Amino acid sequence: MPLKIVFMGTPEFAVPTLAALAQDGHQILAVYTQPPRPGGRRGLAPVKSPVHQQAELLGFEVRTPTSLKSAEEQAAFAALKPDVAVVVAYGMLLPQPILDAPHHGCLNGHASLLPRWRGAAPIHRAIMAGDKETGMMVMKMDAGLDTGPVALTERVTIEPDMTTGELHDRMMVIGGSLMARAMKALEAGTLTLTPQPEEGATYARKIDKSETRIDFSRPSADVHNHIRGLSPFPGAWFEAEFSGKPERVKVLASRLVEGSGTPGTVLDDDLSIACADGAVRLVKLQRAGGKPLAADDFQRGGRIAKGTVLS
Repeated sequence: MPLKIVFMGTPEFAVPTLAALAQDGHQILAVYTQPPRPGGRRGLAPVKSPVHQQAELLGFEVRTPTSLKSAEEQAAFAALKPDVAVVVAYGMLLPQPILDAPHHGCLNGHASLLPRWRGAAPIHRAIMAGDKETGMMVMKMDAGLDTGPVALTERVTIEPDMTTGELHDRMMVIGGSLMARAMKALEAGTLTLTPQPEEGATYARKIDKSETRIDFSRPSADVHNHIRGLSPFPGAWFEAEFSGKPERVKVLASRLVEGSGTPGTVLDDDLSIACADGAVRLVKLQRAGGKPLAADDFQRGGRIAKGTVLS
Protein backbone atom coordinates (compact mmCIF):
# COMPACT_ATOMS: atom_id res chain seq x y z
CA MET A 1 0.00 0.00 0.00
CA PRO A 2 1.46 3.43 -0.94
CA LEU A 3 2.88 5.45 1.91
CA LYS A 4 1.43 8.73 3.10
CA ILE A 5 4.36 11.14 2.93
CA VAL A 6 5.08 14.71 3.92
CA PHE A 7 7.97 15.98 1.79
CA MET A 8 10.28 18.71 3.12
CA GLY A 9 12.89 20.27 0.83
CA THR A 10 13.87 23.51 -0.86
CA PRO A 11 16.66 23.63 -3.51
CA GLU A 12 17.14 21.94 -6.87
CA PHE A 13 19.00 19.14 -5.08
CA ALA A 14 15.72 17.93 -3.53
CA VAL A 15 13.61 17.99 -6.72
CA PRO A 16 14.58 14.52 -8.09
CA THR A 17 13.60 12.94 -4.77
CA LEU A 18 10.15 14.55 -4.80
CA ALA A 19 9.69 13.50 -8.42
CA ALA A 20 10.76 9.91 -7.69
CA LEU A 21 8.32 9.56 -4.78
CA ALA A 22 5.47 10.94 -6.88
CA GLN A 23 6.32 8.60 -9.77
CA ASP A 24 6.22 5.60 -7.43
CA GLY A 25 2.64 6.43 -6.52
CA HIS A 26 3.06 7.43 -2.89
CA GLN A 27 0.49 9.82 -1.44
CA ILE A 28 2.19 13.18 -0.96
CA LEU A 29 0.06 14.81 1.74
CA ALA A 30 1.87 18.16 1.63
CA VAL A 31 5.17 19.67 0.58
CA TYR A 32 7.00 21.92 3.03
CA THR A 33 9.56 24.32 1.58
CA GLN A 34 11.23 27.64 2.36
CA PRO A 35 9.08 30.73 1.65
CA PRO A 36 9.59 32.60 -1.63
CA ARG A 37 12.63 34.89 -1.52
CA PRO A 38 13.23 38.24 -3.28
CA GLY A 39 14.66 37.94 -6.78
CA GLY A 40 18.28 38.71 -7.56
CA ARG A 41 17.58 42.30 -8.59
CA ARG A 42 15.89 45.00 -6.59
CA GLY A 43 12.18 45.22 -7.33
CA LEU A 44 11.80 41.70 -8.67
CA ALA A 45 8.93 39.64 -7.34
CA PRO A 46 9.72 36.93 -4.76
CA VAL A 47 10.88 33.67 -6.33
CA LYS A 48 9.46 30.31 -5.32
CA SER A 49 11.97 27.59 -4.46
CA PRO A 50 12.66 24.82 -7.01
CA VAL A 51 10.78 22.35 -4.80
CA HIS A 52 7.84 24.76 -4.53
CA GLN A 53 7.67 25.03 -8.32
CA GLN A 54 7.92 21.27 -8.83
CA ALA A 55 5.25 20.58 -6.19
CA GLU A 56 2.82 22.96 -7.90
CA LEU A 57 3.45 21.28 -11.25
CA LEU A 58 2.62 17.93 -9.64
CA GLY A 59 -0.49 19.33 -7.98
CA PHE A 60 0.60 18.97 -4.34
CA GLU A 61 -0.34 21.25 -1.47
CA VAL A 62 2.58 23.54 -0.60
CA ARG A 63 3.25 24.95 2.85
CA THR A 64 5.89 27.65 3.49
CA PRO A 65 6.08 28.38 7.23
CA THR A 66 8.89 30.62 8.43
CA SER A 67 9.26 28.45 11.54
CA LEU A 68 8.04 25.13 12.90
CA LYS A 69 8.45 26.09 16.55
CA SER A 70 4.88 27.19 17.26
CA ALA A 71 2.27 24.83 18.67
CA GLU A 72 -0.04 25.81 15.81
CA GLU A 73 2.43 24.79 13.09
CA GLN A 74 3.26 21.55 14.90
CA ALA A 75 -0.43 20.71 15.26
CA ALA A 76 -1.03 21.43 11.57
CA PHE A 77 1.83 19.09 10.67
CA ALA A 78 0.61 16.31 13.00
CA ALA A 79 -2.94 16.64 11.65
CA LEU A 80 -1.72 15.31 8.31
CA LYS A 81 -1.07 11.94 10.02
CA PRO A 82 1.84 10.97 7.75
CA ASP A 83 3.43 7.54 7.71
CA VAL A 84 6.79 9.22 7.22
CA ALA A 85 8.36 12.60 6.45
CA VAL A 86 11.05 12.71 3.77
CA VAL A 87 13.53 15.56 4.26
CA VAL A 88 16.11 16.68 1.67
CA ALA A 89 17.95 19.99 2.13
CA TYR A 90 14.93 21.67 3.73
CA GLY A 91 17.05 24.33 5.42
CA MET A 92 15.11 24.55 8.67
CA LEU A 93 15.62 22.79 11.99
CA LEU A 94 12.87 20.31 12.89
CA PRO A 95 11.69 20.51 16.51
CA GLN A 96 11.17 17.26 18.39
CA PRO A 97 7.35 17.31 17.97
CA ILE A 98 7.83 17.39 14.19
CA LEU A 99 10.37 14.54 14.33
CA ASP A 100 7.96 12.50 16.43
CA ALA A 101 4.74 13.13 14.49
CA PRO A 102 5.12 10.70 11.53
CA HIS A 103 4.50 7.03 12.35
CA HIS A 104 7.95 6.05 11.02
CA GLY A 105 9.66 9.33 11.89
CA CYS A 106 11.60 11.57 9.47
CA LEU A 107 14.01 10.13 6.90
CA ASN A 108 16.68 12.45 5.53
CA GLY A 109 18.63 12.26 2.28
CA HIS A 110 22.16 13.40 3.19
CA ALA A 111 25.05 13.93 0.76
CA SER A 112 28.01 12.40 2.57
CA LEU A 113 29.30 9.19 4.10
CA LEU A 114 28.19 9.85 7.66
CA PRO A 115 29.58 10.47 10.20
CA ARG A 116 31.98 12.34 7.91
CA TRP A 117 30.68 15.75 6.91
CA ARG A 118 27.65 16.22 9.08
CA GLY A 119 26.13 19.64 8.50
CA ALA A 120 25.26 22.22 5.87
CA ALA A 121 27.87 21.92 3.08
CA PRO A 122 28.97 18.27 2.78
CA ILE A 123 29.59 18.32 -1.00
CA HIS A 124 31.74 21.47 -0.90
CA ARG A 125 33.71 20.26 2.11
CA ALA A 126 34.40 16.78 0.72
CA ILE A 127 35.98 18.23 -2.42
CA MET A 128 37.82 21.01 -0.59
CA ALA A 129 39.35 18.38 1.71
CA GLY A 130 40.51 16.29 -1.25
CA ASP A 131 38.28 13.30 -0.43
CA LYS A 132 38.39 10.57 -3.05
CA GLU A 133 34.94 9.21 -2.22
CA THR A 134 31.60 10.35 -0.84
CA GLY A 135 28.07 9.04 -1.01
CA MET A 136 24.34 9.53 -0.54
CA MET A 137 22.72 8.23 2.62
CA VAL A 138 19.19 7.81 3.87
CA MET A 139 19.17 8.27 7.65
CA LYS A 140 16.53 8.61 10.34
CA MET A 141 16.62 12.05 11.90
CA ASP A 142 17.01 12.60 15.62
CA ALA A 143 17.65 15.65 17.80
CA GLY A 144 21.35 15.82 16.81
CA LEU A 145 22.93 17.28 13.68
CA ASP A 146 22.91 14.40 11.17
CA THR A 147 23.57 11.92 13.97
CA GLY A 148 20.72 9.46 13.42
CA PRO A 149 20.96 5.82 12.31
CA VAL A 150 21.55 5.04 8.63
CA ALA A 151 19.22 2.98 6.45
CA LEU A 152 20.78 2.97 2.95
CA THR A 153 24.07 4.10 1.39
CA GLU A 154 25.31 4.52 -2.17
CA ARG A 155 29.00 5.39 -2.53
CA VAL A 156 30.23 7.85 -5.17
CA THR A 157 33.79 8.33 -6.49
CA ILE A 158 35.04 11.93 -6.53
CA GLU A 159 37.08 12.28 -9.72
CA PRO A 160 40.33 14.31 -9.57
CA ASP A 161 39.03 17.40 -11.40
CA MET A 162 35.35 17.12 -10.42
CA THR A 163 33.73 20.34 -9.19
CA THR A 164 31.08 20.76 -6.54
CA GLY A 165 28.55 21.54 -9.27
CA GLU A 166 29.29 18.30 -11.11
CA LEU A 167 29.18 16.21 -7.95
CA HIS A 168 25.98 17.97 -6.83
CA ASP A 169 24.24 17.04 -10.09
CA ARG A 170 25.32 13.41 -9.84
CA MET A 171 24.38 13.10 -6.18
CA MET A 172 20.91 14.59 -6.51
CA VAL A 173 19.92 11.96 -9.08
CA ILE A 174 21.35 9.19 -6.90
CA GLY A 175 19.54 10.68 -3.91
CA GLY A 176 16.18 10.43 -5.65
CA SER A 177 16.59 6.77 -6.55
CA LEU A 178 18.03 5.90 -3.13
CA MET A 179 15.09 7.46 -1.26
CA ALA A 180 12.67 5.67 -3.59
CA ARG A 181 14.35 2.39 -2.63
CA ALA A 182 14.10 3.31 1.04
CA MET A 183 10.36 3.96 0.72
CA LYS A 184 9.80 0.60 -0.98
CA ALA A 185 11.67 -1.13 1.85
CA LEU A 186 9.73 0.84 4.47
CA GLU A 187 6.48 -0.09 2.75
CA ALA A 188 7.51 -3.77 2.80
CA GLY A 189 8.65 -3.61 6.42
CA THR A 190 12.25 -4.50 5.51
CA LEU A 191 14.02 -1.14 6.13
CA THR A 192 16.74 -1.60 8.74
CA LEU A 193 18.64 1.11 10.63
CA THR A 194 22.28 0.98 11.70
CA PRO A 195 23.69 3.42 14.28
CA GLN A 196 26.47 5.71 13.06
CA PRO A 197 29.96 5.23 14.51
CA GLU A 198 31.24 8.18 16.50
CA GLU A 199 34.78 7.75 15.21
CA GLY A 200 35.55 9.83 12.14
CA ALA A 201 32.86 12.48 12.65
CA THR A 202 33.56 15.81 10.91
CA TYR A 203 31.41 18.88 10.40
CA ALA A 204 30.68 20.57 7.08
CA ARG A 205 30.17 24.15 8.17
CA LYS A 206 28.48 26.57 5.81
CA ILE A 207 30.80 28.22 3.28
CA ASP A 208 31.77 31.72 4.38
CA LYS A 209 32.74 34.48 1.92
CA SER A 210 35.93 35.06 3.91
CA GLU A 211 37.34 31.69 2.76
CA THR A 212 36.72 32.11 -0.98
CA ARG A 213 39.91 34.01 -1.93
CA ILE A 214 42.58 31.81 -3.50
CA ASP A 215 45.86 31.58 -1.59
CA PHE A 216 48.54 30.54 -4.10
CA SER A 217 51.07 30.17 -1.27
CA ARG A 218 49.39 26.87 -0.36
CA PRO A 219 50.39 23.54 -1.99
CA SER A 220 49.04 23.12 -5.50
CA ALA A 221 46.76 20.21 -4.53
CA ASP A 222 45.13 22.36 -1.84
CA VAL A 223 44.64 25.25 -4.27
CA HIS A 224 43.11 22.92 -6.87
CA ASN A 225 40.73 21.40 -4.30
CA HIS A 226 39.77 24.88 -3.08
CA ILE A 227 38.91 26.02 -6.61
CA ARG A 228 36.85 23.00 -7.60
CA GLY A 229 35.22 22.77 -4.18
CA LEU A 230 33.81 26.30 -4.55
CA SER A 231 32.75 25.94 -8.20
CA PRO A 232 30.35 27.17 -9.42
CA PHE A 233 29.12 28.83 -6.24
CA PRO A 234 30.22 30.90 -4.45
CA GLY A 235 33.37 30.69 -6.58
CA ALA A 236 37.04 30.92 -5.60
CA TRP A 237 38.71 34.11 -6.79
CA PHE A 238 41.92 36.09 -7.14
CA GLU A 239 42.53 39.74 -7.95
CA ALA A 240 44.17 41.00 -11.14
CA GLU A 241 44.53 44.37 -12.85
CA PHE A 242 42.78 45.20 -16.13
CA SER A 243 43.46 48.62 -17.66
CA GLY A 244 45.12 49.58 -14.39
CA LYS A 245 42.12 48.71 -12.24
CA PRO A 246 42.01 45.79 -9.79
CA GLU A 247 39.23 43.30 -10.43
CA ARG A 248 38.11 40.03 -8.93
CA VAL A 249 38.30 37.00 -11.22
CA LYS A 250 36.50 33.79 -10.32
CA VAL A 251 38.12 30.48 -11.21
CA LEU A 252 35.55 27.80 -12.03
CA ALA A 253 37.88 24.99 -13.12
CA SER A 254 41.55 24.11 -12.78
CA ARG A 255 43.95 21.20 -13.04
CA LEU A 256 47.28 20.29 -11.55
CA VAL A 257 50.37 20.84 -13.74
CA GLU A 258 54.13 20.84 -13.32
CA GLY A 259 55.86 24.14 -12.65
CA SER A 260 57.65 26.17 -10.00
CA GLY A 261 58.28 29.75 -9.04
CA THR A 262 57.26 32.38 -6.56
CA PRO A 263 53.71 31.50 -5.45
CA GLY A 264 51.15 33.43 -7.46
CA THR A 265 53.43 33.91 -10.49
CA VAL A 266 51.86 33.37 -13.93
CA LEU A 267 54.26 30.84 -15.49
CA ASP A 268 52.98 30.81 -19.10
CA ASP A 269 50.31 32.12 -21.46
CA ASP A 270 48.08 29.13 -20.55
CA LEU A 271 47.60 30.57 -17.07
CA SER A 272 49.66 28.07 -15.12
CA ILE A 273 50.15 29.61 -11.67
CA ALA A 274 52.98 28.69 -9.30
CA CYS A 275 51.99 27.50 -5.84
CA ALA A 276 54.00 26.52 -2.75
CA ASP A 277 54.81 23.33 -4.60
CA GLY A 278 53.90 22.59 -8.21
CA ALA A 279 51.34 24.67 -10.07
CA VAL A 280 47.70 24.85 -11.10
CA ARG A 281 46.41 25.71 -14.56
CA LEU A 282 43.32 27.90 -14.57
CA VAL A 283 40.93 26.26 -17.04
CA LYS A 284 37.72 28.30 -16.78
CA LEU A 285 37.47 31.87 -15.48
CA GLN A 286 34.90 34.61 -15.08
CA ARG A 287 35.46 38.35 -14.77
CA ALA A 288 33.06 40.41 -12.67
CA GLY A 289 29.82 40.82 -14.63
CA GLY A 290 31.07 38.58 -17.44
CA LYS A 291 30.38 35.07 -18.67
CA PRO A 292 32.42 32.00 -17.73
CA LEU A 293 35.14 31.53 -20.36
CA ALA A 294 37.69 28.90 -21.21
CA ALA A 295 41.22 30.11 -20.49
CA ASP A 296 42.04 30.69 -24.18
CA ASP A 297 38.99 32.90 -24.68
CA PHE A 298 39.61 34.66 -21.39
CA GLN A 299 43.17 35.52 -22.42
CA ARG A 300 41.97 36.97 -25.72
CA GLY A 301 39.55 39.26 -23.88
CA GLY A 302 41.91 40.51 -21.18
CA ARG A 303 45.37 39.02 -21.10
CA ILE A 304 47.12 38.27 -17.82
CA ALA A 305 50.76 38.32 -18.88
CA LYS A 306 53.39 35.73 -18.12
CA GLY A 307 55.43 36.89 -15.10
CA THR A 308 52.50 38.65 -13.44
CA VAL A 309 52.30 37.90 -9.71
CA LEU A 310 48.71 37.48 -8.59
CA SER A 311 47.96 38.89 -5.16
